Amino acid sequence: MKLARMIDHTLLKPDATETQVKKLAEEAKNNNFASVCVNPSMVASAYSVLRDSNVKVCTVIGFPLGASMPEVKAFETKSTIANGAKEVDMVINIGALKSGNEAAVKADIEAVIAAAKAEDVLVKVILETVLLNDNEKKTASRIAVEAGADFIKTSTGFAGGGATIEDVKLMKSIAGNNAKVKASGGVRDKQTALAMVEAGAERIGTSSGIAIISNEIGSDAY
Repeated sequence: MKLARMIDHTLLKPDATETQVKKLAEEAKNNNFASVCVNPSMVASAYSVLRDSNVKVCTVIGFPLGASMPEVKAFETKSTIANGAKEVDMVINIGALKSGNEAAVKADIEAVIAAAKAEDVLVKVILETVLLNDNEKKTASRIAVEAGADFIKTSTGFAGGGATIEDVKLMKSIAGNNAKVKASGGVRDKQTALAMVEAGAERIGTSSGIAIISNEIGSDAY
């Protein structure tokens, strides 16, 4: 039960249908997961199933590239909240980070946080660790925490890599008690999920939530 309440039951495939999203939401409700994580256009469909449950609807902002303008990300945040989202997972401006423009990275995150916090919505900031070196991971983690993120998150699952034990530990070492860590990408079984929790993760993003709590092997079908 404790592990189930750490799972963001996820379906972010571009061809996901409304029927599949509603099925995902029913599974999350039946298994008491923390949330379902769906694309912005599917928030209302997920919320129609979960409105009377304690499972939240989570969505993604600036996904999966993180290259949208801050005002676009803020608008997307407001729109999805209006449709029922209670958590948002935003992708940082990866190019700005790798250019050394920390001010732009922080302003981008702050735009989303301002829109979300006005409605008491939780924000997770996706670093896309597979594209970063360790110094960049530390910098991105620090900026996200300073900006007020509730969580820092490893990955989108779309950039060719996912969560690692080493990255979760590194991110947690920067976040300390100021933010939590979400491990996402490649977590397909209970053993891996528990290893991420042991490393410091307090939320798991996965399309294999059912397999994890059943102690089976799932898929990477984001």
